[in-house]
Amino acid sequence: MIGLGVSAGDLTLRAKAALDNAQKIIARTRECESFCGLEGYNAETLDYIYENSRNFDTLNKKLASAVIAAAKQSDVCYCVDGSVSEDESCKIILNKHKQCEILDGVSKSARAFGMAKLSAAEYSAVSAYSVKNLKFCRAACVYDVDCDFAAAEVKARLSDIFGEETFCAFIKGDSVKKIRIYEIDRQKNYDASCAVAVEEGDFLTKERYDYADLEQIVKLLRAPGGCPWDRVQTPESIKGNMIEEAYELVDAIERADEDGIEEETGDVLLQAAFHSVMQEERGAFNGADALTRVVKKLIFRHSHIFGADKAENDGEALTVWEKNKKEEKGQTTFTQSVEAVPKNFPACMRAQKTGKRAAKCGMDFSSAQAAAEKLSEEQAELFAAIASGDKQAVFDEAGDLLFSAVNVCRLAGADCEEALRASTEKFAKRFSAFESLALADGKDLTKMSEDEMNAYWEKAKNALKNC
Repeated sequence: MIGLGVSAGDLTLRAKAALDNAQKIIARTRECESFCGLEGYNAETLDYIYENSRNFDTLNKKLASAVIAAAKQSDVCYCVDGSVSEDESCKIILNKHKQCEILDGVSKSARAFGMAKLSAAEYSAVSAYSVKNLKFCRAACVYDVDCDFAAAEVKARLSDIFGEETFCAFIKGDSVKKIRIYEIDRQKNYDASCAVAVEEGDFLTKERYDYADLEQIVKLLRAPGGCPWDRVQTPESIKGNMIEEAYELVDAIERADEDGIEEETGDVLLQAAFHSVMQEERGAFNGADALTRVVKKLIFRHSHIFGADKAENDGEALTVWEKNKKEEKGQTTFTQSVEAVPKNFPACMRAQKTGKRAAKCGMDFSSAQAAAEKLSEEQAELFAAIASGDKQAVFDEAGDLLFSAVNVCRLAGADCEEALRASTEKFAKRFSAFESLALADGKDLTKMSEDEMNAYWEKAKNALKNC
């Protein structure tokens, strides 16, 4: 496999020697400047395959198949514009035939990056037709920007990574033009020589940041000479911030505030980055370790997607998840599962989750109605404790009553935490309407009788029915 390079004269002496002794020469396409390097050789081209291919992936597979078929009849020199290492059809061939000899040429990305004269010492290179696979990087070169569709794909991905307002170099043939990323798909003409080279700006002024940048800013803030507040924080001192930010994110979600969701999601990620940086300082783990662990966890627990388990609906998927989770954590008893419920959960949430996990072994009421009978029993015990005047007994029985209420609601199919929050919100709204109605009639709430309060409460409920 021979890389012809990008321009006339790029063909290497070793490649020329191989061509001189070749039994058969196949060129991927004649539609490139470097094809002139094959002048004087009897080379056939595979341009006809381009017309019969639906997409770039199909094209490369067909190109590779044609070359492999020809190689079964005689030795073949397969020539591609640019470099072998950047050609997808060559990668397919090499995957099947490791014994191929590679005589590489000047790559499209190297030429484009050199013409762009960017200052980055290293860069990521990718074909426009694989640009969706490009990850966040300091600098990038995208070649094969040969049509409007490819240009649009390149613009979209580079905008995600570098920001659409960032300047880039648009290369076509021997010309280089400085444009903004959003202009990549607004050029007049495209051909096989078109490429884009771009590098990120200064850390403090660049348009786009990724998770690594978030960790980097935390490290800068905690470094000597950084922010005095950030430097003295510990996992213990800021653990409450994570809960606070999580609640603020949920609040934004419930308000359907997309701008707020974006902001609060960032704040939650900041807390995660803060903790990973502090643990890295201690030598415990770093952000990459944490991300690797969660990705591996998702793969393992979704064995109905990535493994042999089956799940036809969300319920079955959850069962597979719980099974894998128990195996992953090495839990051999139901008690271990129950004890694993975090103690700092909101009380109602913890009660529901604890009851649900205990039910996995069959220890549960047969129905919500059966659980309600226990609720009545706990209510009677609470009243007896109240009558006795024993404060500890009241405390204990009140907890039993609440836990029993959670069991009833859980078996009825309600999310107890959400249900209680909704009822509390409903009460707050009704109380506001109740007070407004009473004050409008000149009533003093502290002097109203129970019957009057009940009457205004009903008015408040009726007033809010259509709200």
